[in-house]
Amino acid sequence: MGNRRNATEGRRTRPVVLGGVIAVVVGGAGFGAYALLGGGAAAEDGTRTSSAAQAEDARTGPLSAAEVTGTAERFLTAWQAGKVKEAAAATDDPKAATALLTAYAEDARIKDVTLTAGTRTGGKVPFAVKGTVSSGDVGKPLAYDSALTVVRRAGDGEPRVAWQPAVVHPELKEGDTLVTGEAGTPPVKALDRDGEELTTAAYPSLGPVLDGLREKYGEKAGGEAGVELRIVRGKASKKAELSDKTLLELSEGTPGTVKTTLSPSLQAAAEAQVAKKERASVVVLRPSTGEILAVANSSHGFNTAFSGSLAPGSTMKVITSSMLIEKGLASMDEQHPCPKYFTYGGWKFQNDDKFEIKDGTFKASFARSCNTAFISQAPELADDDLTKQAQQVFGLSMNNWQVGVPTFDGSVPVQSKAPMGASLIGQGGVRMNPLNMASVSATVQSGVFRQPYLVSPEVDGRKLATASRTMSAGTLAQLRELMSYTASYGTAAEAMAGVSGEKGAKTGSAEVDGQKKPNGWFTAYRGDLAAAGVVQKAGHGGSTAGPIVAALLKSAG
Repeated sequence: MGNRRNATEGRRTRPVVLGGVIAVVVGGAGFGAYALLGGGAAAEDGTRTSSAAQAEDARTGPLSAAEVTGTAERFLTAWQAGKVKEAAAATDDPKAATALLTAYAEDARIKDVTLTAGTRTGGKVPFAVKGTVSSGDVGKPLAYDSALTVVRRAGDGEPRVAWQPAVVHPELKEGDTLVTGEAGTPPVKALDRDGEELTTAAYPSLGPVLDGLREKYGEKAGGEAGVELRIVRGKASKKAELSDKTLLELSEGTPGTVKTTLSPSLQAAAEAQVAKKERASVVVLRPSTGEILAVANSSHGFNTAFSGSLAPGSTMKVITSSMLIEKGLASMDEQHPCPKYFTYGGWKFQNDDKFEIKDGTFKASFARSCNTAFISQAPELADDDLTKQAQQVFGLSMNNWQVGVPTFDGSVPVQSKAPMGASLIGQGGVRMNPLNMASVSATVQSGVFRQPYLVSPEVDGRKLATASRTMSAGTLAQLRELMSYTASYGTAAEAMAGVSGEKGAKTGSAEVDGQKKPNGWFTAYRGDLAAAGVVQKAGHGGSTAGPIVAALLKSAG
């Protein structure tokens, strides 16, 4: 299960083709081709030629074209010929290279490898891989593209391939391995809420989701494993919530069946919406149950919507507002400070375009997303107040959600001084994703936290996460009014125009170091639907993520 490349017909082993020059192996890993490409060569008596001496003198400077192509050729030719030690010696980490290249042949069972280098760009050399994956009497062709980078080795400046697992296969991370054999888990056939099969052909975003479903339910869904080439994730990848991934299926297993909560119409609409923008992600929930109705990302390799860890910007003010109201530090119709600047913990905070609201209410500050209105209350707060509010009321930052696939459950760490002030407006150390922020809107809409889920807990008897308390009726009423006012008259009004019925929204823009434009966030609800989205490096949430979220709320009727 999961995304798979279409394999093309394999070929018998042949010399590496590098930039149009055929690499000829002469008594070792391609030294003949290295000479043809202009590299230095050793004299018969072991002394170095003048050109070699000049090359040695230059080993502290930029890499020459000959050094890059010659090093790449030596590595690729040796790898293609199955000379693992020679290939590893052409890298800057022979031990790690030896281990992975050995496993490539022995564990992944990839043979008859042909490597064809493309056009060099600086120190980078792309190359195409073709081979055959075999297991018993079954064999299938494998084809994919990869790349290597040549650098100067630390210490002596010798040109070497910068070793990383992605050289062997672009989807390999540190600690991952390639394995061919009986699948670790049987395949699963994932169904939408109406009983129809979910596929990546129909819904391109669902690759990581389908991989995660197989990992969790493959053994439980009643299927039988087939034989496949797959990536088995190591510790680092598992920590990053990456699932094992099938690259090539040699023989089909018998899939079990797993029913999800996804709505086919909303999923299709979500896919269409995120496709309009780069780096966009969105999630739609049903507040009354916690069911996930849609999840989509414009980039299909990583499920940012579920596993992203991004500063949520001013959408975090929904949580902060509930805390300030509970503590008596804010009330929607009472006057509340919104100065141009507020200094706390040695940091000088300001509002977008340095605006201020004179003699305004907290409702006005929320609707216009006044940063200083929130940070001005930091001196009255304990370091752990926001963390407790996120955990106890909104069910976040406890790493205990049981969604049915891997997720990041948000993080609101205890901070002090300036970082604590920044966390009140969704910066500092606070990290969220669209799943988390859709859940925040769902909690406001329904009045109680219900853990989002993709597979019903009745399928496997797992226990869903809960919050330890709910907001008071008065706090909840004010929070709903703040979000409703923002959806009709505040920063979310343009995006939410045309969204009828009971509604609420909050925009967000999260500044990220090194980015010219902030990440745009938007979270909202309408009736028994809640949604949140982010568009990275795009600008303000109202004009970037807002239209995506609003379109999905409208499309549901």
